[in-house]
Amino acid sequence: MQSEVMFAGFGGQGILLSAKILAHAAMDEGLQVAWVPSYGPEMRGGTAYCTVVVSDRLIGSPIIRNPKHLVAMNRPSLEKFAPMVKPGGVILINSSLISIDSGRDDVDELKVPVNDIAVKLGSVRSANIVALAAFVTRSKLVKIDTLRECVKAEFSKKEKLIPLNLEAIEKGSMAAQK
Repeated sequence: MQSEVMFAGFGGQGILLSAKILAHAAMDEGLQVAWVPSYGPEMRGGTAYCTVVVSDRLIGSPIIRNPKHLVAMNRPSLEKFAPMVKPGGVILINSSLISIDSGRDDVDELKVPVNDIAVKLGSVRSANIVALAAFVTRSKLVKIDTLRECVKAEFSKKEKLIPLNLEAIEKGSMAAQK
């Protein structure tokens, strides 16, 4: 089993961090992982993206043209990357910022108002964790408990952020189950 996930959005939306946490969770579950961030000019307000490849066997190449899944945090990302997603994958749409559908009927489209949920939690900066949890809940790529542990580890040096991000996981997971 190999799954490729593309996280995409504006620079500053925590795209690289959410991808890193997913990669960490997959490694903790004994899977092979490749994490490939984009550090190009996109990081200054354009479309930033990162791919994570998760597999139960060695990964032949970390470079992905057609990911199985997409987490789109803004409209330009959805428009650019949704056509590339393989049939049968999950496309998570941040419906707080994206008012359109993916235009695909061969994928599992999940619309979650991640920014709105994060603001209600107290910080829009937790939107990436809300989206990550919703995606993990729907895709079942890793266990949600593993994700919780990885968030605790990621924020261990900023312990005051742990409760907020654990709550973001709960709200994101609940939103994916509706």
